[in-house]
Amino acid sequence: MEVTLALVIFLCSYFFIITEKLNRAVVACFGGVLMLIFGVYEINSAFLHHIDWHTITLLLAMMILVSITSQSGFFEFIAVSLAQKVGGRPLPLLIVISSLTAFGSAFLNNVTTVLLIVPIIFTLTSLLKLPAVPFLLSIVMASNIGGTATLIGDPPNLMIGQAVGHLTFNDFLIHLSPVVILIFAVVMTCLSFYYRKQMVVTAADRSKLFNIDASTFIKDRKLLVKSVTVLTLTTVGFIVQPFIQIDLTSIAMVGALLLMLITNDEQDMEEVFRSVEWVTLFFFIGLFMLVGGLKEVGIIDEIAKSIIYYTEGDLPKTALLILWGSGILSGFVDNIPFVAAMIPVILEFKEFGMGNLDPLWWALALGACLGGNATIIGATANVIVAGMAVKAKHPFSYWEFLKVGLPVAIISFVISTIYLYFRYLIDFI
Repeated sequence: MEVTLALVIFLCSYFFIITEKLNRAVVACFGGVLMLIFGVYEINSAFLHHIDWHTITLLLAMMILVSITSQSGFFEFIAVSLAQKVGGRPLPLLIVISSLTAFGSAFLNNVTTVLLIVPIIFTLTSLLKLPAVPFLLSIVMASNIGGTATLIGDPPNLMIGQAVGHLTFNDFLIHLSPVVILIFAVVMTCLSFYYRKQMVVTAADRSKLFNIDASTFIKDRKLLVKSVTVLTLTTVGFIVQPFIQIDLTSIAMVGALLLMLITNDEQDMEEVFRSVEWVTLFFFIGLFMLVGGLKEVGIIDEIAKSIIYYTEGDLPKTALLILWGSGILSGFVDNIPFVAAMIPVILEFKEFGMGNLDPLWWALALGACLGGNATIIGATANVIVAGMAVKAKHPFSYWEFLKVGLPVAIISFVISTIYLYFRYLIDFI
């Protein structure tokens, strides 16, 4: 009975999360609470064993860091300066803005980065009389690709990093950034070719860009110095974490609290807390509770056994199944709940005699993060950009996104398959 209840609650919650008919954080938390009410597991088990408070706290800290830094005008200044550096030429501008988005997504996180970049896109395209949609779709692709490169870049990676104790920030950087750079270069070449006929700007419109003083976007130089310094130190802390033996969550929290303390005079702290994406945080809490219910009743174990049975415990076959399976599914459902369900499945593989699980973690990270590019609902960043585009009266449809996103995702999977095979799997063939 408990198995049936847990599965029904999970599937119903999942349906409403996918269709987005109701707020997904409310749906996820309501589903989690139903697990408690119907006795699937107890509240102490939920709070002590299933909700990953390290992930929640790390996300909260990064949101605070980026929120305060954004108030200085630093990100707007960088974007306008780069646009001027390329002389307002549309294709170089598309590549530069996408590169900035990919880099920001790797070291800030992709959701926060698109929230900062999209308003700048609207300003620049309006000024240069360019269509906004090619830029919007390009930065969505760039954000999901760039976010794949680091532990903090995309929520699926953050969840994997917190669930697998021995994987550090540097591990993600070393193992994922080479293939991410290659994928980004190939995708941007394809997008530049695809949109080349829409990228036309008159000399008069380009000259308007040079009449803007980029430094006027800096609202508070004192705040700029403080926030960029702390953000840089926090990132350095992530990189040297294996040597200082302090967990990532503590490093992020020290950075966030330090920045709040030294900017207390410049910032309204209540406003800072209001800027935190609480919906995202509670969505994670609800998801952990939902997946915890499946784990309690043994469904996760059965899924793991089925995969092992199908692949016969063969590591290359299992890794490629996870890459393509997670990639395809993440394209049509939000990758966060999918990864939340897959993590305990992969952890179970060790119980069935599979020793080295690292290639499976890289396969899951690549599949889930890159698969998010396939459709408009594949990743949180996609949904956020689509909503901002509608508000700004530059909407794009599900199918318009699919025409670009699906080929980008398939190209990414093919490159990832070759990379995984030659770097990790060839010795097991």
